[in-house]
Amino acid sequence: MSATPAPTPSATRVPRLGILTSGGDAQGMNAAVRAVVRTALSLGAEVFAIYEGYQGMIEGGDGIKRFDWDDVGSILHKGGTVIGTYRSLDFKERWGRKQAAANLVDRGIDRLVVIGGDGSLSGADLFAREWPDLLTELVTEGRITQTEADAHPALMIAGLVGSIDNDLVGTDMTIGADSALHRIIEALDALSSTSASHQRRFVVEVMGRHCGYLALMAAIAGGCDWVFVPENPPADGWEDRLATALKRGREQGRRESMVIVAEGAQGRDGTPITAQRVADVIKDKLNEEARVTILGHVQRGGRPSAYDRWASTWLGYKAVHQVLAAQAGDPGSVLGIRGNRVTPVDLVEAVRTTREVPQHIAAKDFDQAMALRGGSFHEMADIFDELNHPERVEWSSPTRPRIAVLHAGGLAPGMNTTAEAAVRLGLSRGFRVMGVRNGFDGLRDGDLTELGWGDVEGWMGEGGANLGTKRDVPEIEHLYSISRAIEEHQISALLVVGGFNAYEGAWLLNHERDRYPAFNIPIVCVPASIDNNLPGSELAIGADTALNAITESIDRIKQSGTATKRCFVVEAMGRQCGYLAAVGGLAGGAERIYLHEEGVTLEMLVRDLEWMKDSFSTGRRLFLAVRSEGANDHYTTDFLTRLFEEGGGELFDVRQAVLGHLQQGGNPTPFDRLLAVRLVSRAITVIRGQFETGKHDGLYVGLTGAGIETGNLAHFHEVMDMKTRRPVDQWWLELRPIVEATAHGPGA
Repeated sequence: MSATPAPTPSATRVPRLGILTSGGDAQGMNAAVRAVVRTALSLGAEVFAIYEGYQGMIEGGDGIKRFDWDDVGSILHKGGTVIGTYRSLDFKERWGRKQAAANLVDRGIDRLVVIGGDGSLSGADLFAREWPDLLTELVTEGRITQTEADAHPALMIAGLVGSIDNDLVGTDMTIGADSALHRIIEALDALSSTSASHQRRFVVEVMGRHCGYLALMAAIAGGCDWVFVPENPPADGWEDRLATALKRGREQGRRESMVIVAEGAQGRDGTPITAQRVADVIKDKLNEEARVTILGHVQRGGRPSAYDRWASTWLGYKAVHQVLAAQAGDPGSVLGIRGNRVTPVDLVEAVRTTREVPQHIAAKDFDQAMALRGGSFHEMADIFDELNHPERVEWSSPTRPRIAVLHAGGLAPGMNTTAEAAVRLGLSRGFRVMGVRNGFDGLRDGDLTELGWGDVEGWMGEGGANLGTKRDVPEIEHLYSISRAIEEHQISALLVVGGFNAYEGAWLLNHERDRYPAFNIPIVCVPASIDNNLPGSELAIGADTALNAITESIDRIKQSGTATKRCFVVEAMGRQCGYLAAVGGLAGGAERIYLHEEGVTLEMLVRDLEWMKDSFSTGRRLFLAVRSEGANDHYTTDFLTRLFEEGGGELFDVRQAVLGHLQQGGNPTPFDRLLAVRLVSRAITVIRGQFETGKHDGLYVGLTGAGIETGNLAHFHEVMDMKTRRPVDQWWLELRPIVEATAHGPGA
């Protein structure tokens, strides 16, 4: 494609924006680029892709190209960035920024969406502040006219953070961080098997020069023994404490052993703590060889996770709306994910505080460095210590209160994670923990076993549910047996992990307290359901794993149809809750998504068929429709397939794929492991608070936009649509317009 000529005066009335990726690449950048391009086109704007970051803006020519709808087709699943990235030194010079301004004005561009790290975003802010002066100089030099300068008095910018380190202060998650964790956990899970086979120790170095997010979260999700992060160096004498911890783990029967080291880890005196140094300490203190594995740039590579597809798409969609609505004088902002919402953050302040973290580390002010990382980072650091220090447990106290842990409802990946976290955190906080086998039926039958530290070894990353789970909700006639089992086993609190049926069963016990005094104990529910249809929590344990299974399946399904013209109809689980279909379809690049929440009519299907016929006749080769399994009782997946196949005739063929129970299988993703640990930690804290205040409420914990919160189980039926088994308010419904903006396309 050749360089785009300067616009005519009439063309300048159409908003024109540029999109660039700068700095280090991050999985999910392509999803954001795709969203920016297609959302802008849907809103009537023109879009220019700027290749190789700021360098393409400076060089102009083919470095700045106008993009149309199909230019960003088939990139959602790709890692890296298809428009390239570059750490431009020329842009740091004023002459480089002036040349970039000239090239943008030549094309009528005065709005930018910049995807990159703090350096890229601070460069965009400087560029915007200098813009009026740069244009004045360009007019003086005769490189642009005063009319052109007057037509573009300001440069409006919106920033998206692309950084696998997740290091921007003020945001919970940056583009690429989740995918990088996927790469790390895949490596740790693989190393764990060979480590256990040989009883061998591994020291693994991960990225993070100034930010320990990847190291800390990988250590928790990977069930590792020790972690070194830049913000919180170990106290002097760590070598002996490390050796003691590793030796203790081996004595307790642990076969695999792994230590995580962030690349920027150091001691409190500033001495670097490298992976090799840790391996040398292990050799010196324990006389054991430790293998060093440096993951390096593999953490940046590979396909983006489901989260980095749908969240980056959301960010790109919001960035376009923001930059097109901006007026001259509006400050630039960064759009980030905070509390599961896209939120604008002051660009200058975000960059400033982010750069303070390494300054505090260098000044040995580690408390402030940890504080800037936020409360959840500090919380997870404390939780890691609890999960890996059995010496804190008061083994000699038989009078400690007993917490019974049970799973109920459908299987959700991450249930084993909750069990390990419940046992280890419960023991650490002064409880005895009983495992209930096979849900409420096991509680009724008294099938309980006390669990110790070593009993849950290795459960953190396992799929399935080792305690078993059943969908059965207690019947009225079973309540007496359940109350007797609680009394006989001296259960002081009940921790129920599961889906809708788990909550329904817990509600029943809570509701029947007057008739059965044994139920007057704290009962706390933790959400675990791939359907993501539970009250008080915007995300349930297991849903992210299911989304990744859906996304991976869609990738393969779409690839299978590249040799022909084909429509695929994919069915996702969820019953009458459309979360998996909606978000999975968004992550998979679906053109059409059918949900019970929106309804499905014959008129709608006929319109969709006409859309397919028109688009396939003008060059389309693939059409993807995703249907929630309970979208409509009559318009089934098979019906849709037959309807489209009959109507498509010779234009295209149609295939269906019912994904089924593969969505419940597999090991939990890093996100689900971390969510499980956080929610269980809060649940046990809530139970301890109940004991301290003498209360015995029925409660549930969940992740909301405001963080982890607690709800009253007595109001379960009030916040749920009991007929459809889904919450009355579902946050993800606001994602629906994004599908239309990014997937429907011209003529849809």
